Amino acid sequence: MKIATYNVNGINGRLPVLLRWLEEAQPDIVCLQELKAPQEKFPEQAITDAGYNAIWHGQKSWNGVAILARNLEIKETRRGLAGDPEDLNSRYIEAFIAGIVIGCLYLPNGNPAPGLKFDYKLAWFERLKLHAKALLDFDIPTILVGDYNVMPTELDVYKPERWVDDALFRPEVRDAFKTLVEQGWTDALRTLHPNEKIYTFWDYFRNAYSRDAGLRIDHFLLSPHLTSRLKAAAVDRHVRGWEKTSDHAPVWIQLENHLT
Repeated sequence: MKIATYNVNGINGRLPVLLRWLEEAQPDIVCLQELKAPQEKFPEQAITDAGYNAIWHGQKSWNGVAILARNLEIKETRRGLAGDPEDLNSRYIEAFIAGIVIGCLYLPNGNPAPGLKFDYKLAWFERLKLHAKALLDFDIPTILVGDYNVMPTELDVYKPERWVDDALFRPEVRDAFKTLVEQGWTDALRTLHPNEKIYTFWDYFRNAYSRDAGLRIDHFLLSPHLTSRLKAAAVDRHVRGWEKTSDHAPVWIQLENHLT
């Protein structure tokens, strides 16, 4: 089973890129972030024509998350995280697919830091950690996947000394990610590629992609049930070089189909 995540940076504006990649990569399950489209503007028909079922949590102009599944039933289990009834941002959607709970997330950017946006990011992280712990307690195969807006280590960022004060790399954020993982999650890409330079995002500015000045901010966290099933993990970085593409590249993992 091939499961992917892709921050599309505007699903309608990037729809040709998304459909081209879906046809090329043929993932079974896809988590999308930054739809930047209200609920009624999600391109459902185009996604259906591409062979995918879909659920989505839209928001006008900002945020937005979706889960797609090819020839698989999607049972939605949650949209939004508990803990802040005033938070109406569309940043989390969750479903049960093929025996696995898939949590698709778009964690806040948090810049400028310090400030209210950074405080919101840390608070959202705390809510995520509480929910993640509850998911582990359910003892069901689970994946928390998406754009975390965190570079966990210096290996995950080009020229880390330039990012020390950024909300994606500040110690508080890296500590939050570390404590999340230490609940019992497996960072899929790092587990299979422990010492490699791997990026999933390249800014549009300063020729970042051609210089390979990137960041690894899109992550798969696997519950213990799935660790032994993890067989491959990679970034389709060539997609970042396509015309009118997102500033992220799709990331995917391959799981053995059998449950352990």
